[in-house]
Amino acid sequence: MTPRRPVDVGDPDRLYTVTGGRSRAEDDSFDLVTLVVSECDPTPGMQSEHARILRLCRHPTAVVEIAAELGLPVTVVRILLGDLLTTGKITARHPRAADSVASMPETALLKEVLHGLRNL
Repeated sequence: MTPRRPVDVGDPDRLYTVTGGRSRAEDDSFDLVTLVVSECDPTPGMQSEHARILRLCRHPTAVVEIAAELGLPVTVVRILLGDLLTTGKITARHPRAADSVASMPETALLKEVLHGLRNL
């Protein structure tokens, strides 16, 4: 079995600088599948990571995709997103909560639909 690499392989000094010394986002409003949409274009003098996020999120983009594209740990991306959300430069769309089991269609109905689709 191959040993696992550490998830956070970024240079600690760089990550410290990118986040302004913060190690946690002020709120936990961003999970991995939260969709982020930029509300404006980057402005001159803006932190480069913030500008990249705004360009990347012209269309709804999940937090995990942003982290992968930037090559930064998700914890760092959450801090950066918090900055942008506070200033109104992005909006966050949280995934809809799953419906309760009682409101889901009955198994028999789903089986009939599946049978009908197979007959097509």
